[in-house]
Amino acid sequence: MSKKIPEPTALPIERAFLVGVQIYDDPHLLSLEDSLQELEQLAETAGLIPVGYTAQKLSKPNQETYIGSGKVDEIMALIEELFVDVVVFDNELNPRNLRELENKLGPKARIIDRTALILDIFAQHANTREGILQVELAQYEYRLPRLTRAWTHLARQAGGGAGRTGSIGGVGLRGPGETQLEVDRREIQNKINHLKNELEKVRAHRSRYRAQRRKSNIPTVALVGYTNAGKSTLLNRLSNSDIYVADKLFATLDPTTRQIHFPSGQKVLLTDTVGFIQKLPTQLIAAFRATLEEISEANLLIHVVDISHPNAFAHWKSVEQTLSEIGAGEIPTISALNKIDTIPDPEIVKQITQDFTNSVAISALNGNGLNDLLEIVQLNLVSNYINVSLEIPYQQGHLISILYEKADIESILHQKNSIMVRANIPRSLIKQFEPYRKLTRSKENRYLEN
Repeated sequence: MSKKIPEPTALPIERAFLVGVQIYDDPHLLSLEDSLQELEQLAETAGLIPVGYTAQKLSKPNQETYIGSGKVDEIMALIEELFVDVVVFDNELNPRNLRELENKLGPKARIIDRTALILDIFAQHANTREGILQVELAQYEYRLPRLTRAWTHLARQAGGGAGRTGSIGGVGLRGPGETQLEVDRREIQNKINHLKNELEKVRAHRSRYRAQRRKSNIPTVALVGYTNAGKSTLLNRLSNSDIYVADKLFATLDPTTRQIHFPSGQKVLLTDTVGFIQKLPTQLIAAFRATLEEISEANLLIHVVDISHPNAFAHWKSVEQTLSEIGAGEIPTISALNKIDTIPDPEIVKQITQDFTNSVAISALNGNGLNDLLEIVQLNLVSNYINVSLEIPYQQGHLISILYEKADIESILHQKNSIMVRANIPRSLIKQFEPYRKLTRSKENRYLEN
């Protein structure tokens, strides 16, 4: 399958040709065509102008060039015909794939994959020191195994990083150029170690900040969702804020927390987090660990879904998979089915909502359904906690630390051999504290009956 998009009247600086590959045995949430369409959006977000695409279905990737040799020849011809500057693969290429493709296509156009494209978008949108550090770490960790002697573009793209350009002129296969390559590798590894140390300081700061929030006993709710689902718009509507919102992928990267009030007067901390996407680079998940902990430490998640998108359910599934990967799969979740204002038929909205569990249909833009959302959030926060009385031996003192971090402690009394605690604890911790429970209050018995 191939298609050529008509050539624009003005020749842009960066013209991109897109390549999609579907491996039959690999699980994929989006069809080959839909994934390519998403890649086109990513390319435009990165500042590229897509001028054409091609796609191929394979039983397994070609060990050398990922795609078949005939497809390589086809792309080579289209590069010249369409004046292509960069070829973008929708799949992540391993170092050998990238090297072989650069040997065959590189003299005519640069070769990048989906991961490199997303990393570039993140680099463009990172504004805070934490965001810049996280993106730069992900970039360097992606590039290190793919380093070659001709990588002048890496120094320019690495957020001002200190990389040396390897010399390839006038040297043999095992000459000074190879030595320079090892110098470059060591330099990048040193940069990676430095960035990890800096981010560990950020992580420690975030951990202390979350500990202070827990002491206030104010529940934390995190907004999660596919990129451009409307999380920032929802946060703005619920908190009367003016956080930056744009109709594009990955408009915001840094988490933002605002305090909101339920009609009952209860306070909640609502945190907007970075958007997800299918095939999210593992380097980003690792580098954004400090940021993603805002999700895994939340009491409740609101999964914002753009139900006007034709791949809404696939987007929802992709986010759920990522949440499991980062250790947040067991956190209670409400699906906020957003953008119902774009669907004029209420029956269609009703049919769509039946595909999602524990969901509510809303419009973050005009406010429809937000009262229902707040009511469901409040009910979930209450039902996810159980009031218990505990008698904890001093030898199990670490459990007290867990209670201070995760529970709402009502009273604590130190006795000769144990500590008596009354607290509201998350249901997820019940099994851990079951051996130390003392059923002394009718209030707790009511919870047990439920």
